[in-house]
Amino acid sequence: MSIPASLPKLDQSIVPVWRHGYRFQFEPAQNAYVLLYPEGMIKLNDSASIIGQHIDGQASIADIIQKVQAMFGDIPEIEQDIIEYMLVAQREHWIDLV
Repeated sequence: MSIPASLPKLDQSIVPVWRHGYRFQFEPAQNAYVLLYPEGMIKLNDSASIIGQHIDGQASIADIIQKVQAMFGDIPEIEQDIIEYMLVAQREHWIDLV
């Protein structure tokens, strides 16, 4: 699979971890996965929820891509979507890439 040239390169061996003070969980009242943090809550869409379920401090970005591809098949956009999610989540300070 190829990543568009406009998307920054991201080392897929990096392991994403939720930042201190952030907690990913299913919230029954919202009937959705959310990201809780000291100032509030972010309700995640389905794609972000699926990716978030694999951020465990152990799995690399490449591992997460493989797991999601195993769930949905070899859809070309999966890799790009996950990389975009990681970049946005890092920019928003939800995750650290270690």
